[in-house]
Amino acid sequence: MEQTALRPKPLPGQEPTPAVGPRRPHAARRRGRRLTTLLLGGCLATVLVLCGIGVGAVGTALVGTPALAGLYQRVGLTPPAPAQVPAAAALPAPSPRATLGLEVVDAAKAGAEIVAVHDPGPGRTAGLRRGDIVLTFGPHRVDSATDLAHAVDRTTPGTRTTLTVRHPSGGYRQLTVVPGVVT
Repeated sequence: MEQTALRPKPLPGQEPTPAVGPRRPHAARRRGRRLTTLLLGGCLATVLVLCGIGVGAVGTALVGTPALAGLYQRVGLTPPAPAQVPAAAALPAPSPRATLGLEVVDAAKAGAEIVAVHDPGPGRTAGLRRGDIVLTFGPHRVDSATDLAHAVDRTTPGTRTTLTVRHPSGGYRQLTVVPGVVT
């Protein structure tokens, strides 16, 4: 049939069905293959899981402590003593770390620019605001965000420390902050 202005070409999926046979004979075969693949994959996965559990059980039985002790007795050697693990009470307690509750980045020039102040937190209590640039922390000069992190890390939580801060407007201010404990 010719295509004319009065009879346009049919859209995809709207073609007239042929008089003989199904529209797509290969689709049924593909559906059957998918089902077969799915069933075989499920059976294979089950077999692998069961074999894995069996291999683990066999390995445990062969290399277990009683089996090794028996081998040592057959050879005539004495088994080694188990390693001594120190008690938890003997380990030193971790020292508390200090925090200001700030998020900082390197400033354009010298200092650490505050991009976020956690609320509640020692920085908010001291009066630090977003956009402030920390120039000194106690006796330590701050040239970058890393310098501020190291300076705060060297202090003990709860000690009063003086900060020198430059505001975005250009004014300088000294603030007293009491670092908190990282939890």
